[in-house]
Amino acid sequence: MCYEMKKISYLPILAALLVLQACNQTTTKQGSKPRIAIAGLAIESSTFSPATTDTAAFHPKRGEEIFTNYPFFAQGSELREAAEWVPTLTGKSIPGGAVTREAYEALVGELLDSLANNLPYDGLFFDIHGAMSVVGLDDAEGDLITRVREVVGNKTVISTSMDLHGCVTEPLAGYSDLITCYRLAPHEDAMESKERAVRNLVDRLVAGTGKPAYKALIPVPILLAGEQTSTRIEPGKSLYAAVEPTAAQKGIVDAGIWMGYPWADEPRNHANVMVVGDDKAAVKAAAEALARKFWDVRREFDFVAPTTTLDSALAKALISAKKPFIISDMGDNPTAGGAGDVTKTLTDVLAKPAFASPNGPMFIYASLPGPDLVEKALKAGIGNPVEGFAGALVDSRFAPPLKLSGTVHAIREGDRDAEVEVVVKTNNNYIIVTKKRKPYHNEKDFTDLKLSPREADILMVKIGYLVPELYDIRGDWVMALTVGGVDPNLSTLPYKRIQRPMFPLDKDMEDPDLSARFIPLSHEYWPKR
Repeated sequence: MCYEMKKISYLPILAALLVLQACNQTTTKQGSKPRIAIAGLAIESSTFSPATTDTAAFHPKRGEEIFTNYPFFAQGSELREAAEWVPTLTGKSIPGGAVTREAYEALVGELLDSLANNLPYDGLFFDIHGAMSVVGLDDAEGDLITRVREVVGNKTVISTSMDLHGCVTEPLAGYSDLITCYRLAPHEDAMESKERAVRNLVDRLVAGTGKPAYKALIPVPILLAGEQTSTRIEPGKSLYAAVEPTAAQKGIVDAGIWMGYPWADEPRNHANVMVVGDDKAAVKAAAEALARKFWDVRREFDFVAPTTTLDSALAKALISAKKPFIISDMGDNPTAGGAGDVTKTLTDVLAKPAFASPNGPMFIYASLPGPDLVEKALKAGIGNPVEGFAGALVDSRFAPPLKLSGTVHAIREGDRDAEVEVVVKTNNNYIIVTKKRKPYHNEKDFTDLKLSPREADILMVKIGYLVPELYDIRGDWVMALTVGGVDPNLSTLPYKRIQRPMFPLDKDMEDPDLSARFIPLSHEYWPKR
């Protein structure tokens, strides 16, 4: 009798254990392909910029067109054939200001509806950036993945792919089962990282191993600009070189170091290390080793190229024999979240005597949005005079709109971001004006506009560290410490809400606790809403 009573009393516990085990395993039937959804929204948003981002900026894709985002999903490819894919909605905006709440809710609502209409899923490829600011939200990606979980349930295995300049909060870590981020800055491995996130997911589902058993997260109180943490130079080079061998260790599925995003004044903005795997001791040791390595080299980080004032940068460029002498207009860099229309830098350049003559240095500037001037150029046509204003329609804090007078050198229509691009030649200066803001990344961006960047004496771009295509054609290069919503001089920014102490804002802070925090698995984290 006593034995039977004991046996009955254990039944609820046994049932609970079986439920947990089921939650941690794929629902894929033996011999069938796993059913995997694709969804995500990606943007890097500066709260120090007055700009806002609307729905159209994300260029949302739906259904089958989503596959065009990813070369590894080409028809007939190994990964395309490995699962039954359900592409729902993805959107990616060039970096900018905070996303309006209306735009966020519209996109998220559509994404969730699409997921709900195609249930159920064994897995979900969650493609995000990790630094999306939304008006009225402190943790946009945490909010998004929480709402996704409410739709797909806690059995679905979610593999999250991120930019290393993103932020990993507890909800994002909790509701993700697999997580990874880029290992190079500039992000030459972006597509490789997304493919890794997909392969990890497919491998776990096909093998039936499901969710890794352990997730270790370590917040690291460091906040640095991307231009200071490039993996081209030390210490970023060696720090990130340690990630791949760490992830390859037995018992570990993946590992990542997130630098965080310094131009959003939110509590989540700081660096993180996260490791996932099936061996608790290995996961803990790996996370703590990466975090300690990061902290130990914190004082060695410096800008990837010489930094100086605008006046000094121009003085160096004017006497240089190396072409093109590239100057980064850093403070309003749209690839980091700047509005892209601050006119202060170009206004100061054109006011200098060296640029006021037809015989001055060949100078190319990319770029300023100026829809009024673009419209006038379209009416005038190539080779004809044009006059109008550009810039400062969004961020006029530092200088007003700039009046440009010159000749229409080139017109190009149909660009995804700019929509229409115009080159205005004034003296020997070639100023690119766009209908909507656009960062200029590569040589083709210029040659499409009948410009020869390799022949320019000075090429000025609204970019921080140079992407590979521009880096490869530089004769020389400096980064100008200019003003804007992504001012690289972080000590001057009016932070009010980030966690303190924070290095390097608090240079003499005590060493932090860098011990691993184990995050509950997604089905265990589920009740903690």
